Amino acid sequence: MSSNGFGVFRIVAAGLLVGVASVASGQTGEWHAYGSDLAGTKYSRLDQITAANVGQLEIVWRQSTIPAAVRGNSTVRPPAVVQNTPLMADGRVFVSTALGTVAALDAVTGEVVWFDPLPDGLDRVGSASRGVAYWEDSESDDARVVAVVGAELVALNAVTGARYSEFGVDGAVDLTLGYDIRPVERFVWRSAPLVVSDVVVIGSANTDYVNRTQPARKEAAPGDVRGFDVRTGEQLWIFHTVPQDGEVGNETWLIAPNEDRPSWEYTGNTNMWAWPSGDEELGLVYLPLSTPTNDYYGGHRPGDNLFAESLVCLDARTGELVWHFQAVHHGLWDYDFPAAPNLVDITVDGREIKAVAIVSKQGFTYVFDRASGEPVWPIEERPVQAGDVPGEWYAPTQPFPTKPPPFEHQGVTIDDLNDVTPELNREAREIFSRYVSGPLFTPPTIIDESPGGTLGTIQAPGLVGGADWSGAGIDPDTGWLYVPTVRNPAVVGLVRSEHPRSDVDFVMESLNVAEGPQGLPLLKPPWGSLVAIDLNAGEIRWSVPNGEGPKDHPALAGLDLPPLGQAGRVSPLITRTLVFLGEGVDRGMVVLPEFVGGKVLRAYDKATGETVADIALPGGTSAAPITYMAGGKQYIVVTVGWTGMESEWVALALP
Repeated sequence: MSSNGFGVFRIVAAGLLVGVASVASGQTGEWHAYGSDLAGTKYSRLDQITAANVGQLEIVWRQSTIPAAVRGNSTVRPPAVVQNTPLMADGRVFVSTALGTVAALDAVTGEVVWFDPLPDGLDRVGSASRGVAYWEDSESDDARVVAVVGAELVALNAVTGARYSEFGVDGAVDLTLGYDIRPVERFVWRSAPLVVSDVVVIGSANTDYVNRTQPARKEAAPGDVRGFDVRTGEQLWIFHTVPQDGEVGNETWLIAPNEDRPSWEYTGNTNMWAWPSGDEELGLVYLPLSTPTNDYYGGHRPGDNLFAESLVCLDARTGELVWHFQAVHHGLWDYDFPAAPNLVDITVDGREIKAVAIVSKQGFTYVFDRASGEPVWPIEERPVQAGDVPGEWYAPTQPFPTKPPPFEHQGVTIDDLNDVTPELNREAREIFSRYVSGPLFTPPTIIDESPGGTLGTIQAPGLVGGADWSGAGIDPDTGWLYVPTVRNPAVVGLVRSEHPRSDVDFVMESLNVAEGPQGLPLLKPPWGSLVAIDLNAGEIRWSVPNGEGPKDHPALAGLDLPPLGQAGRVSPLITRTLVFLGEGVDRGMVVLPEFVGGKVLRAYDKATGETVADIALPGGTSAAPITYMAGGKQYIVVTVGWTGMESEWVALALP
């Protein structure tokens, strides 16, 4: 391993490199994991819904995210937006309700089959998570739904909903216990767990963002990832995302000026707030990790900071490190890996490769041999600009994949500004002149609050991507990857922390997008796209705007414009016949108010990107859709929401 922590580090056990069945081989008419399968494909082989009949889809059932049968004595109303993606197995749809509990719905009717009741005296235990996990043992006919409820990991009988008393203590595992570094005051987990090789793999979601008026601390809770036995709830292993003394990568956490101890001793976060993918044949799990404390100022954590913003491969049974790749050294841009990687078998120059591909906020797709961690195409260390923030430590280089090409525009120059009309372009130039700009990895700058001073750095892609938690989907038959992306630059401006309990020198002034002329985006359209990447060739095959965009804006009225795209955080669904993608919701995003999508689920041609049909919905898509077969019909279920409505799950099927 090089001194800056870049590259692939392999600890490959003897006998590990064995043949792997195709990731598509386990496909059924059900949906057993957040991303359809352990490989995170978001793919189904179902083909009852085709290009010829998709326009006939109609709503066949709707269910509140707090079903009446589940509500009981709770007075909590469903929020406008819930990001839960259901699972489906054996005729039941498993959901995390907006009360933070788990329920099962009938896959044909949407009616409640069973639910995990609220504890006595409570009207909720949390909010809906993004998903639950499903596990079954064919030898014992045991099928379980595994979920986080509040701060507890629980296992429920998939048929009856009963908790397993032998799982943890009285049917639950207290997730606030078991950290090796320091106690944590609370445990937050919103993403779906994953069961790989009978091990429940789960991370944590630690809030890191603060502004000048909030207490900012350089010491934070760790974002460690843990593995639990799916039958007993016993903790089997813990992986320290900030490596401890004697562990691989520990040397990349240096001692900051005026400190008497290395930064690994107090730095936290570096968590897996997304969810992993797994390969049962290899017995491996793949973790997408995030930025350490503090997102935009790293003067208190000098060094490259492994395993921050890294893809980490572990042995699923033991938690031992197999290989890793760091995508951002000493992150200053909040460029977390925001979603699970996609496992796919591809053929490159006649060579068959069992690959793992992961998309990023910065618009790159990194592709590796998933057993060895070797890059499929070279990834080059290229020099990047250093900044001048006092006390900051800057990595001299960052990794750039040579293939595939970036799926989103990177960096900002004057030629990239909104030019839909000459008037908009002139105003965009005036706005742009107040910011520092440059290529990808241009570092954050301090805001100059004097008249005419700089307002910070324009960062493109911004802190929500590029790609974000919506991730990408894969067609395992073709090796094509489909990724939604947003052209939504951020303003990164640092200020001195003003809170008396802060011990961090600088924080981000606020979470802002780079607002452009007349409230429209600062950069040229398309402002949101769906991109198809052929992973066999490492090439982009097509890119199309996702949605018409804000054409009703007064500055655009009367213009004959092509689709402009929009900034909804949306997740794809890939079937044998089509790609489905929504347009997101009108809240819950870092986004301009004029920059939201619509209440629609769109079907695209997989080969060309042409729109095949728009299916109207009662709200915008707020979570990843799924598809399954039940009662002889193919269903598509998606979570919807919008300001002024209560969120719900909606099922579509042919008449």
